[in-house]
Amino acid sequence: MKIAVLSRNSHLYSTKRIMQAIQEAGHEGKVIDHSLCDLVIEQEGPSIIYKGEKLEGIDAIIPRIGASVTFYGTAVVRQFELIGTFSAVESQAIVRSRDKLRSLQILSREGLGMPKTAFTNFSKGGEKQLVERVGGAPLVIKLLEGTQGLGVVLAETKKAGQSVIEAFHGLKARIIVQEFIKEAKGADIRAFIVNNKVVGAMKRQGAEGEFRSNLHRGGKATVIKLTKEERTAALNAAKALGLSIAGVDMLQSARGPLILEVNSSPGLEGIEKATGINIAGKIIEFVEESVIKNSQKRKKFH
Repeated sequence: MKIAVLSRNSHLYSTKRIMQAIQEAGHEGKVIDHSLCDLVIEQEGPSIIYKGEKLEGIDAIIPRIGASVTFYGTAVVRQFELIGTFSAVESQAIVRSRDKLRSLQILSREGLGMPKTAFTNFSKGGEKQLVERVGGAPLVIKLLEGTQGLGVVLAETKKAGQSVIEAFHGLKARIIVQEFIKEAKGADIRAFIVNNKVVGAMKRQGAEGEFRSNLHRGGKATVIKLTKEERTAALNAAKALGLSIAGVDMLQSARGPLILEVNSSPGLEGIEKATGINIAGKIIEFVEESVIKNSQKRKKFH
């Protein structure tokens, strides 16, 4: 089988591990930088040109699309889907999960637990109401475009919250305001999901005096056994957004697991090192099963 990993950096841990797992399973792997793909759309049908050559004969792609290139990256994934290549993560699901507001709206519709969240359209003088909407201070303010814990601010007082919201609004930056879950104590859980199964889970504890638990911000990861409720919440969140591969971030709260975010391109390094599980291998198994299933479906119709 010919499997392409869509990644802009072949030296990243996740990309290297997926390539390794492809080779270990006896397949041919190729890293394709999606930002260098040209998309040709014509009457004869869609095609993809990479470094001057038409891409053909690829059975499956594993998208590793960075947040900064979501628009173009998902256009490339969509083009592959149109020419009949299996994608481990659907283009539409990536788009859905990358829009923080949209994904929270979908999770809310499904009745999943989450911190109380408010959003506004730069309304002048609306800062006070926003703070009240999420239960007052302390509160968390997040840039809609932020990743890896960047653009996340904890406001300790109502006054500080109003000032930060005002500052972001002044810059015309889109933000969401969320209640602060004190009992989480600067820790969160990431459940890694492949093909409707939780294949690994870790608890990330923020560095001393830091409320963000991101490993990029100096957080530490340890293996954790999920409760039945946490497992169900993680699986339902990934399913609601249509993601076959996902990292679901949750907080442990007094009212049960609360979903913070669902990541469509979760890193493998933290989870593999914390759990000792070959997550990359699980991704390749899922790709193998799906490609076989798809080709059987096609034969049935021809």
